[in-house]
Amino acid sequence: MAGDNMRFTIWRMSTLSGTDDVVGGAVITGSIVYDQVQGRMQAQPSQQLLLQQGLETERTFTARVIPGTLTIYERDEVEVVEPFDHPYHGLRFRVIGSRYSDFNPRDPRNYILLDLVRDVRAHANQ
Repeated sequence: MAGDNMRFTIWRMSTLSGTDDVVGGAVITGSIVYDQVQGRMQAQPSQQLLLQQGLETERTFTARVIPGTLTIYERDEVEVVEPFDHPYHGLRFRVIGSRYSDFNPRDPRNYILLDLVRDVRAHANQ
């Protein structure tokens, strides 16, 4: 679709059954469910008051991916894999919501809108 200038890898996050880390917490792992998914992503503005106070901010993004027949759940992660010179290349974003378009599933214009977050701590290295 015109304007889709990025490719993503979609990861499905899950916990390893019956295994805990050394302090008893669950071990989170992931596996790739979709690779080379075409789409685009745009950052949403941060809340200026929280930035001025130096508090932890939650950066939100909106992504549109095609085709709209993919199954993407909350807690899945979206990794930017192309273009290689993109500022977010190699970074992962957690899905907090998804909305399917009103196009027919067989329509090539069908897409999914994803609400994404990336936690960023003020004045700290990531």
